[in-house]
Parts: sequence; C-alpha cells; structure tokens
Amino acid sequence: MAVTAVRTAVGAGAGLTSRAAAEAYIGGVCFKQGPPCLIGAELEWLTESGECSAPAPRPEPTALAEALGPYAPSTISPESPALPLPGGSRVTVEPGGQVELSSAPFESAAELCANLRADARQLERLLESRSIRTFSAAADGLRPPQRVLQSPRYRAMERSFAGIGPFGKLMMCNTAATQVSVDAGADNAEIAARWTALNTIGPALLAAFACSPDLHQAPAGAWASQRMRTWLRLDHARTRPPVLDWSDPITAYARWVLDVPLLCVRQSDRDGDWTAPPGATFADWLCGALDDEIGRRPDAADLDYHLTTMFPPVRASGYLEVRYIDAQPGQDWAVPIHVIDALMSAPEVVAAATRAGEPVADRWLEAARCGLSDPEIRSAAVDLLEIAASAAAPDVVDVVHDAVRRCRAGLMPTAR
Repeated sequence: MAVTAVRTAVGAGAGLTSRAAAEAYIGGVCFKQGPPCLIGAELEWLTESGECSAPAPRPEPTALAEALGPYAPSTISPESPALPLPGGSRVTVEPGGQVELSSAPFESAAELCANLRADARQLERLLESRSIRTFSAAADGLRPPQRVLQSPRYRAMERSFAGIGPFGKLMMCNTAATQVSVDAGADNAEIAARWTALNTIGPALLAAFACSPDLHQAPAGAWASQRMRTWLRLDHARTRPPVLDWSDPITAYARWVLDVPLLCVRQSDRDGDWTAPPGATFADWLCGALDDEIGRRPDAADLDYHLTTMFPPVRASGYLEVRYIDAQPGQDWAVPIHVIDALMSAPEVVAAATRAGEPVADRWLEAARCGLSDPEIRSAAVDLLEIAASAAAPDVVDVVHDAVRRCRAGLMPTAR
C-alpha cells in the first residue's frame, strides 16, 4: 500500500484547466508507453518488537527509524535521506508497522529476485539491531488492528474507511501483500491487451496464491484470502472499477479516477486535518463545487496525490501494478513474480493467459473466499500456471511446476 510516486508531466503547482485536461494528464502519467522490458516488485512483512511473546507488540516508529538509519522513509524520519538499499530497493513503513521493500525495475525477474533477496537480508539485519523482527504472513491473526503511524494521510484514511465498516483499519494495519509491476506496453493496443490480461487472470491467481485464512477481529466467515477480503469489502468505488467493461483502459481509467471520492485533501501542514468533504470527487473539486469547503482549486500535484489513493486490483502507475497476491510464506514471494513475468513475456502468451482466465474473470469474491476449493477457479489457476511454466525461464520452470502440482491438489502456499 505504499504511496506510488507518479511523475508530474507539468510543473508542480500547475493548474488543471478542465476535466478533459485532467483526463489527458492521467492517461499520460499512468500509462507510460514503451516496449515492455522491465519488472519490479514490492514485498511487505508484518513486524513485531521486544520479547518473543505471542502476540508481540508492534514496533514504534522511532524504533523503526533508529533501526533503518539513512534508509528510513520520511514518513517516520522527516530528515532522513531515505537512501535505497544496496540492491536498489527503497523501504517504506505502513500504518500498522508493516515494512515494505519497493524494488528498482530490472530487465529480468531473476535479477529482480536476486536483488530483493539481498535487500531483504539487509533489512532484516537492520531491524534486528533494534530487536524488531519481520514475519511472513498476509494477514495478522493474533493482534487487533492498531495504527502506529500518525500522519494526516492515514488519520484521514482511517476516518473515511471507518464510516464504511471494519475492513479499513484491518487492511491498513493487519495485512501484507506481494505486488508485481510490469511495463504497460508499447502502444494503445498492447496496453489494452496487457491491462485486460492482468485483470482477467486476477481471480485465478488470487486463488492460486491465497494464504491468509486468519485475520484477527475480522467478521465471521471462512476465507482463503482474508487480506483480499478486506480490499473487496472496503470501498467499492475505489477498489472495484468495472474493468471488464473497458475497451479503452487509458480513457476509462482516467474517467474512473476523477469520479472516485476524495480520500483526503493534501495540505501543507503535516499535522493538519486532511479530511475530504464526504462523498466529493476529484471532478467536483476540479469544477469548483468545493470552493467553499477547500478554498482552492486542485493542481497537478493534487491529482498526483489522488492517484495514490486508488486501490484497484491492478493499478496504473506509469506501469501496471498487480495488487491481488497475498504475501507469500518465507522466500516463496519469488514464485508469483516469475509467474507474472512469464505470463506477460510475449503477446501470444498474454493472449493465451487471457483466454485461460476468462471463465472466472469476474469471480473476485469467490476466489478470495473459496480459493482453490472452487473447481472452476482451481482449473483456471492450473491452466494459467501451466502456461507460465511453458513460458518461464529454464532455471525457474521446476519452481512453477511445483506451484502447478500444489494448485492441482487444491493446497494453499505454506512455508517449506
């Protein structure tokens, strides 16, 4: 859930003259065109501190900042240079004390995983210097949700989500994901194909890698991915766009973004109140309907910030960010990275993956609830993993085949 850095196409502070201008701006910054050749990832871990009790407390931001030193993000250490780790990853901290590595982009999944492994070991050493431990789990089944970051963004976010139900704070504080990012595509047609594929295969891959059946204080119900349950039950306008109806994702994404309610309004005061007018959209702000409440019109920097509050299963951030995969046990986060890399490796593979995912493309809730116990979803998951195995690099084919066998048996990922 790290704040995505979206590069501004016009000068900071520049005004947005119309909705059409805002839509064009979104299309330009969210879908960067170029031959697809890069891959990146974000890994999240839950954290605990102090003695090895159960449940152990969450680390305080000051302890995290001391442990991370020059690598600490500005959210917990405003004066930090926020340097990347030696492998190129930057560290962020989530509202409940989760730590995240956001990788640099690499030309191969193998190089990406090698650098992430090195940075993960370095991160673990840094945190252990202050008795902070990471653990691989997509949902915290032991501790109640508790926000340790007090930034105005997260205060406003928690307040907004609290009006919808219990899932906002659970998502913010008690979940962790494996996120994979790939280039959008060389032209509009390739972007549409890759965007459609990543959304179409989503429910099947969600089920294939679902491993979060326990979430403390979640409403009653058996779910394969309690983590994804929190997103799907959270805020439909923000997390569940009608993607399967989009023939032109660049235009449709821009329109969708402008009509999603504001989650918060960025202010210069770091400790101020960033609460947005209830139900008001960015389009409302743009056309002047919020002049009395906010006192100014939005600029490009405000729109950049609004883009970071979009949480669909696949987010356009210049590249395409896959957000529907649970944090995996141990070192198994590399498996979904290699699977998505293989499925996006060539236009014909993208097309085959899309066809394999189509029978269950709209079954997000069933995939999160039932996982691989649903025969149709399991069949689609196995088909996708077999396609990935046929397109994967030779050195990871066996790893992907292991995932095929696990899914065919209906088993969720477990530590090995």
